[in-house]
Amino acid sequence: MPATDPLIDTAPVLGVRGLSAWYGEAQVLREVSLDVGQGEIVTLVGRNGAGKTTLLRCLMGLQGRYRGEISLLGADITKLPAHRRVRRGLGYVPDDRGIYSTLTVEENLTLPPVAGPDPWPLSRVYETFPRLRERRSFPGTKLSGGEQQMLALARVLRMGARLLLCDEPTEGLSPLIVQQIGEILREVKRQGTTVLLIEQNVHFAATVADRHYLLAEGRIVESLDNDEMRGREHELLEYLGI
Repeated sequence: MPATDPLIDTAPVLGVRGLSAWYGEAQVLREVSLDVGQGEIVTLVGRNGAGKTTLLRCLMGLQGRYRGEISLLGADITKLPAHRRVRRGLGYVPDDRGIYSTLTVEENLTLPPVAGPDPWPLSRVYETFPRLRERRSFPGTKLSGGEQQMLALARVLRMGARLLLCDEPTEGLSPLIVQQIGEILREVKRQGTTVLLIEQNVHFAATVADRHYLLAEGRIVESLDNDEMRGREHELLEYLGI
């Protein structure tokens, strides 16, 4: 299990206050504020172009122009470069997954250096992701979309992330694989990792997450619990254009 930290009990794992971001002169995020508590799975739901990926890029220190305050485990990381945020325990799983196609599964897992405070040993990775153990000698080009997503999640956990930022992990996957991804996220949560998840699949979000933020035109417009999410599923699907 991850090592305990006294800050976990007194501060949210992630705190965001007044976050705004721009691409050139176009403002994409407008005074976004949110919190993610220890061991929570929280989703960001919104239409394409609402600013969801830009928000994750700001949190990772990859966005060129932004302002506001970002804290991780009670410490201000607003001005830290991306590699120092990784060392503090922030992990990013982008929507393109970033798999090295010519390397094997095991090489993809072991090539990136351990950087964060709570790295998973390879044995723990394979215990949580048994499919990756079965495919450990296969190159990335031979993996299905679901296996690539599992590998992308597992690699960030092996590097030592306390907080996972996941961008659309179920996009383009079959319902069976989506169910498996949900089971993995719930298991990761049980093992103490916190997750902030971008997700368009409203039904999936309600089955894996504890809370949900609705992002519209760069602003957080609502915070929903699971009962509210399920009760408004058809409305939200219509709003999202799905």
